[in-house]
Amino acid sequence: MKATPSDQRSILDIQNFDFTTTSLNAKAAGLTEIPAINTLAIKQNNARDLRIAAETELNDVKRELNRAETDVEQVVSRITRDEARLNSGTGSAKDLEGLTHEVETLNKRRAELEEVELDIMMRMDAIKERISTLEEEESELAAQIADLEIKKENAITVIDSDLAKIAQDRSETAKSVDTALLELYEKIRGGGGSGAAALKGGQCGGCNLSINAVELKRMLDLSEDEVVRCEECRCILVRGVK
Repeated sequence: MKATPSDQRSILDIQNFDFTTTSLNAKAAGLTEIPAINTLAIKQNNARDLRIAAETELNDVKRELNRAETDVEQVVSRITRDEARLNSGTGSAKDLEGLTHEVETLNKRRAELEEVELDIMMRMDAIKERISTLEEEESELAAQIADLEIKKENAITVIDSDLAKIAQDRSETAKSVDTALLELYEKIRGGGGSGAAALKGGQCGGCNLSINAVELKRMLDLSEDEVVRCEECRCILVRGVK
């Protein structure tokens, strides 16, 4: 295949554009903010799950407290009723003695139930404190994530701008290159090779291997418009690059 030295140098420019594009895409994918955001998001999700579980537990304990309060109210109601009968003095001595004993028993039961009620209230306070701590943790993590997202987006904006400029320059350069040469370059590059590289100091810039003296002399003796390729990586070798 033949191609003008100008076209061959343009193919090398296109290869440089493609290499820079690949590097920039790798840079975008490897931004340090990305794994940091993912790590913080996991922590935030864990905090959220723990908060939801705590809120569910709190609702259960609230129902438990309501039942305890109801039990206390029922006992207090009976005590009030019995004390009213005792204060009225109506009834036989045996009945009044029985009421006195019942009031004593009910007061003990009331004390037990109020102890249970107090324990439940303390558990509620502990759960509420835990929920508050988790909410603060969620908020702090959300703020950190938001800050990293801004940094990531700013970095990506710069990279996207560079990519757009490179794409434009590549397109303009490709317009002036011989179609057959460009297709060969794309085919080599599509197969995983670098596509094109400079021949400098007897070495291929694509695979960085030295070319034996005989083959190197053969390449250098060819006319300038002859397209040569590396025997190792098969990329287009562009001669005369300083």
